[in-house]
Amino acid sequence: MANDGWTPDPASPVYVYLQVAHHIAGQIRTGRISVGARLPAERDLAEQYGVAINTARRAVRELREQGLVITVPIKGSFVQAEPPSAPSQEGEPDA
Repeated sequence: MANDGWTPDPASPVYVYLQVAHHIAGQIRTGRISVGARLPAERDLAEQYGVAINTARRAVRELREQGLVITVPIKGSFVQAEPPSAPSQEGEPDA
């Protein structure tokens, strides 16, 4: 997985780990990273994005919390199908 030369902006008000997580999530949502693909190890992610290992760990944790990846101990983190969005409430009668 290449990050296309994208790097997080440390001057941004958004935490760096969230910037990394949002970038990876965007690649998952656009299909650039396919369902079932294994993410690079956290150390490799840290190197690719030019961030600390703990920042990469927090980014992967964020992706897990969003339901975009699942982490299998010793094997790594894998992209899973995006969770369905909440059902729309349009067309329901007002109570």
